Amino acid sequence: LEARYGDIAAMNEAWGNVFWSQEYRSFEEIDLPNLTVTEPNPSHVLDFYRFSSDQVIGFNRQQTEIIRKYAPGRDIIHNFMGFFFDFDHFALAEDLDAVGWDSYPIGFLDVAPFPASDKERYLRQGHPDIAAFHHDLYRACGRGRWQVLEQQPGAVNWAPHNPAPLAGMVRLWSLEAFAHGGEAVNYFRWRQAPFAQEQMHAGLERPNGAAAPGIAEARETATDLKALALDKDSGGKARVALLFSYEANWLFEAQPQGAEWSYPALVFEWYAGLRRLGLDIDIISPSAPLGGYALILVPSLPIVDEGFIERLRETKAPVLFGPRSGSKTLSLSIPEALAPGLLQTLLPLNVIRSESFPDFYRVKGTLNNAPVEGRAWLDHVETDLAPLARSDEGGLLYRNNNILYLTTVPEPLFLGGLLFSLAEEAGLAPVFLPEDLRRRRRGDTEFVFNYGPESNEILENVAPEDASFILGERQLPPAGVAAWKRNTKSH
Repeated sequence: LEARYGDIAAMNEAWGNVFWSQEYRSFEEIDLPNLTVTEPNPSHVLDFYRFSSDQVIGFNRQQTEIIRKYAPGRDIIHNFMGFFFDFDHFALAEDLDAVGWDSYPIGFLDVAPFPASDKERYLRQGHPDIAAFHHDLYRACGRGRWQVLEQQPGAVNWAPHNPAPLAGMVRLWSLEAFAHGGEAVNYFRWRQAPFAQEQMHAGLERPNGAAAPGIAEARETATDLKALALDKDSGGKARVALLFSYEANWLFEAQPQGAEWSYPALVFEWYAGLRRLGLDIDIISPSAPLGGYALILVPSLPIVDEGFIERLRETKAPVLFGPRSGSKTLSLSIPEALAPGLLQTLLPLNVIRSESFPDFYRVKGTLNNAPVEGRAWLDHVETDLAPLARSDEGGLLYRNNNILYLTTVPEPLFLGGLLFSLAEEAGLAPVFLPEDLRRRRRGDTEFVFNYGPESNEILENVAPEDASFILGERQLPPAGVAAWKRNTKSH
């Protein structure tokens, strides 16, 4: 804190410590933001998150410096985890040559707050967008270089419930990683251990060395890769950017202002909505360049800096912001000019009041005379802009030039229709895929994956009539994978 603020008076002012008589006389007086009489100062909590992240990054840097000194010329990689946001992975990965992550789609589905209907439908497959979300996030962290360092090969041991994968899913998960630009897929583990904490965690072999189901699918994947002959690059840049901020997640954990508000869930819903339209996605950090993207999505970015505003000025792409964007300063205070803070230079509106709602409440409105609904949050604004979507409680969607702002968390039909419209405007040729199918391109190879428990047909608006399939066919069985070469001149 002393390094960040310089003197204690500056920190007291930044945190607003005059409130509740929280002022400190020296940095030595400051404890961790826990075990307080009532809720801790949210600015204290946010700075502790930043400190904790910096500690992890600094420790990793020390180790990479040792390795580079005594074992030069080797790639350094580290494994990240699923739905884990406690440190800034973008920043840590700057000291790595590539990143990896541990892919356990069934376990993540079981422990994450997905609807019971999803947990039932995808019990043995994992949610169709869990693995892909992390592939794209960690591909960005690794600046294009990433691997799956632990791929689930069977039932695991650590979730409350641990069903075995549907036959074919180990192959599907593996091929999907390569479709997203992965360099390698490693399975955890080779042989199931017969002892200790992870003895119920499946491997490619059983404890006695006999083949387990996953090993045949790993071998099949190797054969598939030879047939695919994929380009060595990571598939190039997508045309859609989805912004993700670790700091935003920490801020909202420090000050949620509503039990139903979840930043990770919000970002994931927008990602899944794009995937349902058959679009490839780059997940980017708040500091990433915006050039070259046809569509830019910002589910929520509470802290906006001048550099980000300048990058927004330079893009002509439609940019969709979710609620609470620009709502806080760097020290977690309300901006002097109110929310959306610095975004007001591009979007002339003021947020004058905000509400959060319980799960049963929906904000009902209309967009293009069709009914739409929002949930969890509502910003009330003052502006001369006419709302594109409105409710009896106020505007739900505003636009100024290429900048759009949602005042609520859109329900899936609202979000899906809006994303489709913006993707069409951006010239991206979106298609509404069947519920269980997902699409991904790598170079001139196009993939479709069937996460459903039933067969699904790949329609001609996805695979052309003359598509020559390298893997699979137009009718995909459960856990089926299809791949064909695209005519790149027509895309």
